[in-house]
Amino acid sequence: MSNDVLPGVQSQMPVEAFGRVAVLFGGLSAERAVSLNSGQAVLQALQDAGVDAFGIDVDGNFLQRLVSEKIDRAFIVLHGRGGEDGSMQGLLECAGIPYTGSGVLASALAMDKLRTKQIWQSLGLQTPRHAVLTSVADCREAVRELGVPLIVKPAHEGSSIGMAKVNDVEQLISAWQAASTYDSQVLVEQWIHGPEYTIATLRGQVLPPIGLGTPHSFYDYDAKYLAADTQYRIPCGLTAAKEQELKDLSVRSCEALGIRGWARVDVMQDAGGEFWLLEVNTVPGMTDHSLVPMAARAAGLDFQQLVLAILADSLEART
Repeated sequence: MSNDVLPGVQSQMPVEAFGRVAVLFGGLSAERAVSLNSGQAVLQALQDAGVDAFGIDVDGNFLQRLVSEKIDRAFIVLHGRGGEDGSMQGLLECAGIPYTGSGVLASALAMDKLRTKQIWQSLGLQTPRHAVLTSVADCREAVRELGVPLIVKPAHEGSSIGMAKVNDVEQLISAWQAASTYDSQVLVEQWIHGPEYTIATLRGQVLPPIGLGTPHSFYDYDAKYLAADTQYRIPCGLTAAKEQELKDLSVRSCEALGIRGWARVDVMQDAGGEFWLLEVNTVPGMTDHSLVPMAARAAGLDFQQLVLAILADSLEART
């Protein structure tokens, strides 16, 4: 994976080569509302480009539509479980339908924050110390081992859903109980004091990193999708050497999981300048607040070109 944005990420394919494209969005996860917005934006861009595209809201009738519709390939814009966790990818594999983004294993691994961290740690890639919470006793032990503040995360959710920053054991117990309503597996991580960056990858290239700023305690759901006071820094503000280090780390983090097509890596930087990997999103948001379209614009790709580039990757054989 190269670290310089090249014109080669753009699709050179005639739109007829894509055939009939099903844009899969909505779904039943906690990120449904975001996925509906992302899916409509992608569908409109494809249709405006002349692609024979139609939308499917993935609900209880999805299998019937999958069988009854003529589908040459699928553009997956499903965020969260049921679309980003390998299950949809496996279903499309079984149906023989090419699709965008990462395959079954990479999707499943990236959706599982615990397994992702374990893989990164095994390769010496720096990620915040963590613990798995299953009881009040685990919460008390986590505070003793990791200190405070801490960040609580459902292990299989995205868009910061169910996440909370805590400053003492009682807050941690409450946050763990709240996060447990979203996921039976809950992580707590060491808090990293410093700026956050997000780095998009597209067809083997790294797009310009984005520095994030928010008056919220962290980059939560509201800051991502609703707030008007979130700051996005492009250029990200790092020196050339540190930006290259950040890009290299993002490449290694994706390669460790087998990511392909497109993705977005989230990274923190501590007060000493060290980078800490948080997670990888294999189906990032594509709304008007979303970060991948923002990074693509900085690289010279408009939204339609970005969507076509993501779709073009589905024409390549999977290995």
